[in-house]
Amino acid sequence: MLKHLYIQNYALIETLDIDFENGFSIITGETGAGKSILLGAIGLLLGQRADSKAIRQGAQRCIIEATFDVARYAMESLFEEMDVDYDGGECIVRRELTAYSQIILKDYFTMTRKTFINDTPVGLAQLKALGEQLIDIHSQHQNLLLAKEDFQLKVLDLLAQNQPDRERYGKLFADYRNTKKQLEEAREQAHADKEEEDYLAFQLSQLEEAHLQEGEEEELEQEQRTLEHAEEIKSALYGACQVLNGDEGGVVQSLRKAKNLLEGINTVFASATDLAERLESCRIELMDVASEVEDEAEAIEYNPERQVYVEERLSTLYELERKHHVESVAELLEIKESLAKKLEAITHGEEHILALEKKVRELEEAATKQAQVLTRQRKEAGKAVESSMEQALMALGMPNVQFKVDITPETQLCAHGSDRVTYLFSANKNGTLQPVSQVASGGEIARVMLSLKALISSATSLPTIVFDEIDTGVSGQIAERMARIMKEMGEKNGRQVISITHLPQIAAM
Repeated sequence: MLKHLYIQNYALIETLDIDFENGFSIITGETGAGKSILLGAIGLLLGQRADSKAIRQGAQRCIIEATFDVARYAMESLFEEMDVDYDGGECIVRRELTAYSQIILKDYFTMTRKTFINDTPVGLAQLKALGEQLIDIHSQHQNLLLAKEDFQLKVLDLLAQNQPDRERYGKLFADYRNTKKQLEEAREQAHADKEEEDYLAFQLSQLEEAHLQEGEEEELEQEQRTLEHAEEIKSALYGACQVLNGDEGGVVQSLRKAKNLLEGINTVFASATDLAERLESCRIELMDVASEVEDEAEAIEYNPERQVYVEERLSTLYELERKHHVESVAELLEIKESLAKKLEAITHGEEHILALEKKVRELEEAATKQAQVLTRQRKEAGKAVESSMEQALMALGMPNVQFKVDITPETQLCAHGSDRVTYLFSANKNGTLQPVSQVASGGEIARVMLSLKALISSATSLPTIVFDEIDTGVSGQIAERMARIMKEMGEKNGRQVISITHLPQIAAM
């Protein structure tokens, strides 16, 4: 609960230092006295955004700090999740705004750096998460929530205390929705693939018929150059062979003669033996080279038929490369593999779709069963809500009131289940029940919201509830009865209820 509030330089407030107690408290005063400014300050501590108007004119910095007693509300896990120190007793929330926070581009960054929980810097998201566990502020505009079906459903679920079953349904529905999306995408892809299948198959058949081999193109290009210059190559090889091993003046013969000359003087010249051996090694190596050159010369021959084949084969490879916008046979082989995989996926696409259809049916069936569990819980809770609301509203001056929780099925599963919830209302015994937001007057809506808040407070452990002029449109004895309800709410489980009001009947409590 809120124990202490300190405000400095906020809006019209220069300094405010105020303690709060548990139970029922009143903030009252004439219009313009600053009652709503207090709410605005508390709202900033709960994570609302601030603008330049938040800082009192002429001041450089605004500070809002509140001390909360959280000892009885089991918030250890929340503090641990936020990585904030938790001492088990008090929680201090502080927010500081500086003058340069008026610059839009810096506003969020500044607010983030100047927001603290127990002296630990936090962001607005963390502040909101904590605030939702500490205070519920009911302002006049919240009466408009009665026109929203999701609010009515949320209240009913809160009173039904069905959170575990809602979480189970939420997971099933998320899986169902995601799998259904996958199925739709698979069907669209299958349709697109079917239209492309013939073309892909044609492309693959072309590549398969080409019998591609990696490195083939380079070998063929070399062979093509050889065939084009066969006579020139053959002549050069024969010439080289004659130079190396010709009968007259060949290098090999000359080396033999040189070796023999050196061997003739080895007895009188010691180095001759080593030199002769080296010449013999050179001669043997050159004989081997000459033999290889001669073999190459014999192997070379002009083959017109082979040349035609090589040129046609290269033309086929070049055409395929141009068609697929690549530059090598290796890339063509990659495309061939990719096409084969695509066609295989198309072939098995129907199996994938059938599997997804089965999974969608199973998830839809499971989600539907879980939604039916929620429906039963809501109907049971709805009866209790109807009885409690009618009793509360009768005590607030509506002796002939009718209040009904209308639960109708949705046409299909949605995020909250399969129910549409509408609160129906009539202030007259024989009146036609209609949506409460459409037929209730301002004073009647105020009483309906207060009664709902009283029901909600009995089902939750929220430490503090603030009512901002919930008494709008009522007066006299009805106002006194509303005050008693708020007082009773403040007496239960050590809860703190704060009411901002103009009415003396409520202030007197």
